[in-house]
Amino acid sequence: MGSKNRPTSTFKSKLKSSLPYILVVSIIGFISFLIRIRPSDSVFLSNGFVKFGGNDPWYHMRTLNVLLENYPNRMFYNPMTNYPNGSYIHFGPLFDQMMAITSLVLGMGSPGQDLITTVGAYFPAVLGALTVIPVYYIGKYLGGHKTGILAAILIAFAPGQFLHRSIIGFTDHHVAETLFSTFFIMFFMLALISAKEKRLRFEHVITKNLDVLKEPLIYSIIAGFMYSAYQLSWPGASLFLLITLVYAVIQYVIDNFHGESSDYLGIVGTVTFLVSSILILPFVHPEMGFSMYYYSWFHVITVFGALMIFAFLGLIEREFKKRNLKTYYFPLAIFGAFIFGLIAVKIAVPSLYSLVINAPHSIFGVQTGGPSTIREVTSIFYPGREFSFSRVYNYFTAPAFFASIAGMILLAANIIRKPRPEELLALVWGLLMFMAIYGQNRFAYYYSVNIAVMGAYLGGRLLELVKWDRLEENFRTNVKSLKDFPSFFRFVKIEQIFAILAIFAVLVLPEYSSAMGQTIGTGGPNGPWIESCLWLQSNTPDPGMDYNSVYEAPEDGELFDYPESAYGVMSWWDYGHWIETIGHRMPNANPFQAGIGGRRGSIDEENKPGASTFFTAQSEEEATKVLEAVDPDPDKAGARYIVSDIEMASLYDGKFLPIATWTLDSEGYYAQYQVEGNSQILPTMRYYNSMESRLHFLDGNGLKQYRLVHESWAGQSNEVAYKQIYNLFYGGNVPEEDSGYVKIFEYVKGANITGIASPNETIKISTAILTGQGRTFEYSQSTTSDSEGRYEFTVPYSTEGPVSGETQFDTAPTGPYVVSYEDTTKEVRVNEEAVLNGEEVKI
Repeated sequence: MGSKNRPTSTFKSKLKSSLPYILVVSIIGFISFLIRIRPSDSVFLSNGFVKFGGNDPWYHMRTLNVLLENYPNRMFYNPMTNYPNGSYIHFGPLFDQMMAITSLVLGMGSPGQDLITTVGAYFPAVLGALTVIPVYYIGKYLGGHKTGILAAILIAFAPGQFLHRSIIGFTDHHVAETLFSTFFIMFFMLALISAKEKRLRFEHVITKNLDVLKEPLIYSIIAGFMYSAYQLSWPGASLFLLITLVYAVIQYVIDNFHGESSDYLGIVGTVTFLVSSILILPFVHPEMGFSMYYYSWFHVITVFGALMIFAFLGLIEREFKKRNLKTYYFPLAIFGAFIFGLIAVKIAVPSLYSLVINAPHSIFGVQTGGPSTIREVTSIFYPGREFSFSRVYNYFTAPAFFASIAGMILLAANIIRKPRPEELLALVWGLLMFMAIYGQNRFAYYYSVNIAVMGAYLGGRLLELVKWDRLEENFRTNVKSLKDFPSFFRFVKIEQIFAILAIFAVLVLPEYSSAMGQTIGTGGPNGPWIESCLWLQSNTPDPGMDYNSVYEAPEDGELFDYPESAYGVMSWWDYGHWIETIGHRMPNANPFQAGIGGRRGSIDEENKPGASTFFTAQSEEEATKVLEAVDPDPDKAGARYIVSDIEMASLYDGKFLPIATWTLDSEGYYAQYQVEGNSQILPTMRYYNSMESRLHFLDGNGLKQYRLVHESWAGQSNEVAYKQIYNLFYGGNVPEEDSGYVKIFEYVKGANITGIASPNETIKISTAILTGQGRTFEYSQSTTSDSEGRYEFTVPYSTEGPVSGETQFDTAPTGPYVVSYEDTTKEVRVNEEAVLNGEEVKI
């Protein structure tokens, strides 16, 4: 009877001894949640609008609403973005499904929009707070409870990208990536520890020895589930597959040199990735081939390949021991097998080989060309052209970053002295993630976990020097209730107090201070952008698409069959999701880097039509050719509206140079001039001739087929300075004032005003334009009559106001056009139908 009760009592005693730590971790997690919801006032605006941060969070809310509208059918192809091509959605389904299920449960099967947006806003904060759990346990496995608690505190207060991507309103899958990848490492580590302790062998599998198998298999299966959850949160999860395989190869080599069996590792790895390969199968889209960016056969093959690699490594090890081969041949055999495998893949599946070969550079390499303008994929150490720690200090704080480096060095020294699988796994994980942030700073939200674990490891070793474990033992032995707590302090030594104070002063307080400074807002669209997108939704024609429908993708090689009323909205790719989700209109370019155009390879290749080529076009005719080329239908332009903001127009500190960089032709937009004896870098006429500058700074003055239909209120910018330079150096005559932060233009056929004057006469047409913000500017053109005195103007503005079913513009002429030449002036009115249909208006 007593022997039967022993396991239960052991479990109860373990649970009882762990309760204080579970309570502490729960408190840390709750504090972490409170930090993340601190800027809730900047998310839930007083007018009832919910403002999500960044770009992709808006798209997740879009996919979430479509999912709930069509549950359980999820949108995989979306024709309402990247017009007229549409975009396949590479987002993993799990993040949206978790929010959808939460909404359905809380809404008792019928959630309202307020509930859906509330769930979406709070969800990243919940997942961010939950991350303290696996971080605590990983720290505990490496250095005991003290290390685990410290790791939990460090990740709870971690500033930078991890905080930014798990804050309220930043409804993106990145926090799910971090949570599930960390859970995967935690359970894989647990499986290794358990299997190693139980001396797990393949013979135990053959004989079905459950006493040995049970615990490692359970942990391995859960690790497989967690890797699948990670994979279904982000299609690039093969990054952690690489980490695991690099660790496995090193572990096999070390075990072989020490004469130890690696069966435990082979079984854990095989079971983990067998589970993963099964779970990913239902989510594969075979039509995607071997794409790394969409759920395709690539994700099945790589996981199954990992399973086979673990099995193959185990087979090689057994053969070496069976044949009593020298240990230093073992890594050579692995290297040879790797080369042979690559050759086989290249012959059998060339597309997969190309992905495998190029993947390391895409993750660990520093990007060039257009991709180098994407902030999140630039190197953390090269925010510009020179090496800098500025991003490091902002994302991690200097003490935590360098403490983690010291922690990894200390861990490496410990592994050399006495290698343990969990320590080697943690070290390989940390080193490869360090390499990843060198290539792309976006991986900083992953590396925050490594910072927390390695920083805590260093702090834990410091506490060991002051006999902290003895203090813990005294606590467990002498504190049975709260009344015993005061007596515990007689066991505390002064050096232990100093050690704790030093750790908190050097590691914890800087992180907490930095986090508090970074939780004052969530980013995302500002007021002018929200107002402008809402204006688009209410004042432009319905494109004829069912906004919340799930559409089937077109057949391979074909375009989606859009209705005649469909049209695109041209803007820079950063703003595509806002235009779609807030404005309910179809952007030509989006943050999937679709619709950008330009050149992504060699300077010798031809520029593709898209946002970069449109906004850098040096004439109206060139820009219009780009619009026409965007849509393969010769009777339609690729966009009806163009949306610009002051950031797109800004040359020095804005988006204009990144726009130009995508064309691989960013030279000549600025030059060095001598101004009153001082050398200054100023914009050139190439910049002012660009379509972006013509639209935003010059209000489209003189353009024949582009008219300003709406502008937001002005924002803080250097717009006046750009206009002053234009007037002073290039003979301009534009009002030196701030205009709308966001401007919406419409591309129209334009009314053709014709008349007769004296032959070869210079003729001007002009009118005053009044915007919805009460700003007035002049629109004018000049031409010369032919030898018979005939002249023609194509004008984009209607003097008679909008018509039903078309653009309800709030920017229009204050009166008729005035045509003037010599001493003659004539007034002419133009109705909206003439502008839209390209009709002739005779004077």
